[in-house]
Amino acid sequence: MAIGLNVTEPEVSCADTNCPFHGSLSVRGQTLEGTVASTDMDKTVIVEREYDVRVPKYDRLMKRRSRIPAHAPPCVDLAEGDTVRIAETRPLSKTKSHVVVEQIDTGGAE
Repeated sequence: MAIGLNVTEPEVSCADTNCPFHGSLSVRGQTLEGTVASTDMDKTVIVEREYDVRVPKYDRLMKRRSRIPAHAPPCVDLAEGDTVRIAETRPLSKTKSHVVVEQIDTGGAE
């Protein structure tokens, strides 16, 4: 099933209702890229994004990071250090409003 994004569909099927490929979850809004920082929760990963902020006083750049909780469907096999693409969706819980739609690169832990 096409989800409206230019991403590859996973080969493995799942029975998750909150999967954008095999369930009924629709994606909308932003698509972001980041690195998986934590896989400790069930069906949830923490995606970390680093970005630079300009500090005008010192005319330098300062590194900042944001940690975004995202739903990880069972059909997408993820590990810490993987680079993933996440898409915005309806709120799935108090903090989760994104879902992993593609694994771009593995973390090299293999």
